Amino acid sequence: MKIHYFQRYHQGEDVATANTMLLLSRLYHYSSDKFYLFLKSICAPNSTWDFNPGLSFNLQESAPKSRLDAVIVQQSFKVAVETKLSDWFYEDQIRKHLDVFGEEQYKVLMTLAPVHMANNKMQAIARAIAKHKEEKGYDLPIIHVNITFEEIAAACHNVLDDRDYEMLDIVEDYLDYCYHDGLIAGADSWKFMRMQLAGATFDFNMKQGVYYDGANRGFRPHDYLGLYKNKSVRAVGKIVAMIVADASNPNDVKYTVEKGDLTNERKTKIALAIKDAKQYGYNLRKVPHRYFFVDMFYETDFQKATRYPPRGSRIFDLTEVLGTQNIPAAPLLATLLRKKTWK
Repeated sequence: MKIHYFQRYHQGEDVATANTMLLLSRLYHYSSDKFYLFLKSICAPNSTWDFNPGLSFNLQESAPKSRLDAVIVQQSFKVAVETKLSDWFYEDQIRKHLDVFGEEQYKVLMTLAPVHMANNKMQAIARAIAKHKEEKGYDLPIIHVNITFEEIAAACHNVLDDRDYEMLDIVEDYLDYCYHDGLIAGADSWKFMRMQLAGATFDFNMKQGVYYDGANRGFRPHDYLGLYKNKSVRAVGKIVAMIVADASNPNDVKYTVEKGDLTNERKTKIALAIKDAKQYGYNLRKVPHRYFFVDMFYETDFQKATRYPPRGSRIFDLTEVLGTQNIPAAPLLATLLRKKTWK
């Protein structure tokens, strides 16, 4: 059974905030250096000053009447977080929240929601922050970070490497929670490819054009599926159907269609997958599984440039990988991915 780090089934802003703070707390206790890198990464695009809240080690620093050999110092900071389940931020509330700041050197207001704030609200909050700064006489600005739940997870993931197994599992479960509770919008699924590990089952997946995974696993909506094997995404296909099958009773399989159509051919392929999985020690009847059907898997060679293999699935934004907003058909996509690498 998969271990969940974040509570589900209790929707609301308080739970969303608590789960996000738990994620960041786990990151801090795992590695304070990587936590500070995370903070710098989300603040850097919004500031012109050097946000560096971590410890610094300074040699031969002058005091008023002496000269010290060394000083270890940490500059003060405060991050104030306001969470919404939609773009429902308003100026009056934010203005009141600004009073939480005091003598900290770094002041960060984080507005967290499933979607980015509308431009007119961003401008209103910028005006409120500017007025508050003037009234309080702050030397440095209050930095406003408008960020989504998905971007929080991505920023955490970006400061980790392939060997940070424990934290990668925690970030994955946070994403799973966000998908489960509808905190990540999926309207842009057209540009995403989900990579899945497919070592033992690769030949079956290729031949039948289907991949399966536990139905309890959350994921970002995506239109493309890539199969990973031997340090590379070896095949890619466009998803045409997603069907959850509860096969605990072989004589009465229950199907839930999430995309596409439930055809006799797809029922047959699900039955073949259940039979084929047994030779690898997989019991697909034990719990419901989700079956991803593609038009066809096309061979490619989208290589991983770094040393360590991935621990699990990964989402790629194909517009970033290819450098274009126009995603080609799967056969051409497979050809283009051969010229790219990833870390």
